Amino acid sequence: MGIRKQGQERGKRRYFGLTGGWLTFWVSVACDNAMTIFGYEQGVFGGVIVTQDFLNALDLNGPEHTSLLGTVTALYDVGCFFGAIAAFSIGERLGRKKAVLLGTTVMSIGAILQISAYSVPQMIVGRIVAGLGNGLNTATAPVWQAETSKAAWRGKLVVIELILNIAGFSLSNWITYGFSYVNGPVAWRFPLAFQFFFIFILFGTVPWLPESPRWLIAHDHIDEAEQIIADLEATSIDGAYIITESKEIQWAVQYERENGVGWWDLLRGKSGNGTSTGRRMILGAGAQAMQQLAGINVTSYYLPTVLIQSVGLSEKLARLLAACNSVSYLAFSMIGIPNVERWGRRKMMMYAATGQFLSYLMITILLRYNELPGYSGSKQVAAASVAFFFTYYICFGIGFQGVPWLYPTEINSLSMRTKGAALGTASNWAFNYMVVEITPIGIQTLQWKFYIIWTIFNASFVPIVYLFYPETSDRTLEDVDRFFRENQDVFIFKDKDAIFSKRPLAYIEHEQAEARRNSSAIGQNPEANKHRLAAIERANRGDFDNEKGAKEMEKV
Repeated sequence: MGIRKQGQERGKRRYFGLTGGWLTFWVSVACDNAMTIFGYEQGVFGGVIVTQDFLNALDLNGPEHTSLLGTVTALYDVGCFFGAIAAFSIGERLGRKKAVLLGTTVMSIGAILQISAYSVPQMIVGRIVAGLGNGLNTATAPVWQAETSKAAWRGKLVVIELILNIAGFSLSNWITYGFSYVNGPVAWRFPLAFQFFFIFILFGTVPWLPESPRWLIAHDHIDEAEQIIADLEATSIDGAYIITESKEIQWAVQYERENGVGWWDLLRGKSGNGTSTGRRMILGAGAQAMQQLAGINVTSYYLPTVLIQSVGLSEKLARLLAACNSVSYLAFSMIGIPNVERWGRRKMMMYAATGQFLSYLMITILLRYNELPGYSGSKQVAAASVAFFFTYYICFGIGFQGVPWLYPTEINSLSMRTKGAALGTASNWAFNYMVVEITPIGIQTLQWKFYIIWTIFNASFVPIVYLFYPETSDRTLEDVDRFFRENQDVFIFKDKDAIFSKRPLAYIEHEQAEARRNSSAIGQNPEANKHRLAAIERANRGDFDNEKGAKEMEKV
């Protein structure tokens, strides 16, 4: 008891006295900055590569260097891919905080190499190194956020992270546009250096923030984990809720140890728990792959280039429209916050894919006439095509920006959730690299035909989601596990329970029956009854977000 009281006294002194919501807020600030850098990096290089001083300094002028320019841009994503893969093992060994600090340090080294580059090899090394750090951070920060947040806040906080990712993208477009009026190296070196603003925030916040209590318990630091849970809940470490929460996490950790599946076993088809593990990981990684194959980084990295080369705009006007488009992208992405639960994951992706398909279809048709020799209305159709770049971003921001990052964390079973998230992130970066690598040369050689590729991809996503992707909104993670245990058919579109955005009645009735059964088993001890009733009440509210809740209910 003395140790717990000492821990409480230390808790009052650490985190600058912050507890509860304010402590969660500062964890969110750190995690949000990690995702904001991700968005900033996506947008800033698109403005850099059309800056004349950059092209002169690195000797990248002329169409003969188009392929090399695409490679320099895309190698950043190669670094991100390997950083995301490394996050699974490094993050588990070091912890969430140290992994983010390591990623930020590596990213800083990469940024310095890029800012000071006077040759293509140095820029390539800088891009890869920065990518390694960013890949590690983007795979770790969302996990750290989720593991230090209340269940009721997790979904909103993840969506906010992705909105701030777009905010970073928008900011990079405005900075590169503003510095396009400046001559000399500062026109591109300063935009690259500005990412240190976010890096300094990470270095200034992460070291004093709490580690993930789940990671601490997994590494047998139970007392420290319970103190952090108490700090996050702004309550006493001896409270019934803290003790219950700690036991739930301990059970979940033990469950993962007993049911975890290695990568080699997974490749051999071993699922470990009979819940369609391989299929679920493919669905999660597939959602991330679709996000990139939708063609978002054709425009995220290269929108000024697209508007200059495909539409025929001046450099200044292309930069201005790219910056204005980023503001529209940011504004409309906020529509996803209230509607991700109301419409459901399936409808969000299908609605967005339909809008993206129509946008790229119109872009393709209009650019075809723009490039048609002797066509008198080429300027008019080129101007009209700009509007559909805006509508594409609107549709993507509403539906396809957030859901592919959220889906892998919901669709995978408890024992495979970390592996599933790592695989999904790696899938995103792998296809990101492919798209960024082929875009410059594709625009140069295929011209308007290049956009047919993304038109077809977006059209195909509607039937793919409709046929194969079960709904996960308004469901507990136990509901998702139950669905895959009871439904082995990969075609889910005929199953009403799989496609409705609201929780199926059968799941609700099952939960209520379990609650009544457990209520009837309550003993006569008043203190024990209080804890049991609280657990049942939490289950009915849906606060338990994985198999640990079911286990806790069994113990009650």
